[in-house]
Amino acid sequence: MILTGDEAGRSQFGNNNAYCQDNEISWFDWTLLTKHFELHRFVRLLIARRLLRDVEHERERVSLNQLIREAAKAWHGVKLGQPDWSDQSHSIALTAEIRRQGLTFHLIMNAYWEALDFELPVRGEGSGNPWRRWIDTSLDAPGDVVEWQTAPSISANSYPAGPRSVESRANA
Repeated sequence: MILTGDEAGRSQFGNNNAYCQDNEISWFDWTLLTKHFELHRFVRLLIARRLLRDVEHERERVSLNQLIREAAKAWHGVKLGQPDWSDQSHSIALTAEIRRQGLTFHLIMNAYWEALDFELPVRGEGSGNPWRRWIDTSLDAPGDVVEWQTAPSISANSYPAGPRSVESRANA
């Protein structure tokens, strides 16, 4: 659940019922937008991508759960098709294709304290849409998330995921 102000690092100090208080817990400190500019920029770019989505499924009353259920999904580890489900695992990757929207994405999550090199799925012949890196939380701002339309292409067969980071690649 996202509350107003989360995009600027605002805290209600664990109080999720502050609407009835007229004090510093419920007030919005506008200086936080400057203080936490990079967090605000990150959230703005996430919202900008959401606004680009195809809303036809909403007109058809298709739920998010149904879209996810209908998606073709494949789980991976650092090697394609080899997810490590053990208790000691610190990484996982997911490839999903949402056919209704012509969107395929590959999500890498590395909770390990060192960088890991993840294999990337091969794009189909003639697809014309290479993988593009949209989010990489191991990169410094403003490279951690970029505008969807300007996400750089990835030509390699693998991607180095930084320690304790999340990376998202997509093509549409």
